[in-house]
Amino acid sequence: MKKTVLLVAIAILGFSLNTQAQEYWNFGVKGGVNFTNMTSDGFEDNNSRTGFHIGLLAEIPVSDRFSIQPEALYSTQGTEATRVFFGDRITGEYQLDYIQVPLIAKFYIIDGLALEAGPSFNFLVEEEYDFESNSINLETDSELADTFEFGGAFGASYKFNNGFFVNGRYVQGFTDVFDSDSFDDDAIKNNGFQLGVGFQF
Repeated sequence: MKKTVLLVAIAILGFSLNTQAQEYWNFGVKGGVNFTNMTSDGFEDNNSRTGFHIGLLAEIPVSDRFSIQPEALYSTQGTEATRVFFGDRITGEYQLDYIQVPLIAKFYIIDGLALEAGPSFNFLVEEEYDFESNSINLETDSELADTFEFGGAFGASYKFNNGFFVNGRYVQGFTDVFDSDSFDDDAIKNNGFQLGVGFQF
């Protein structure tokens, strides 16, 4: 199933990369660090997890000040959280890896400096959990999380004349990370920051 959603993500980006004349496009690569978290009323306390993202992009100019930028990113996310199950305090690290396909609108305020915002279609490719308590110590792969997440992103970027750029972005999941039928009834959503650098050809 996870291989299927990965192929779907690649197909979405591939379709967008063939809808307009490529001579007007700026292709690029990007990567950077993630500081992500997961929010839930069921967490007693939680801390952010440090991860990374890396991937490809294509900036499509629409006007002098406006561009559309589809991306395909591999992003490692999650949190460290403590929950109480049947009176037992369990501390766990949630590790979830996604193929993110954001479709970003870029509004250039001045030359090089742009505000960014848009939806993100995120496909789960890997999940792992490491739980510790007085009664258990468990590290396991599982299939508890939903294979698809709909989210959004907004931030800013600055592109230098030589093609290099830097960007900062806040990402927020709008749908629940876990299906309540396979996990619990508490809504759990991804969020966090991505700080990156890249190069456009």
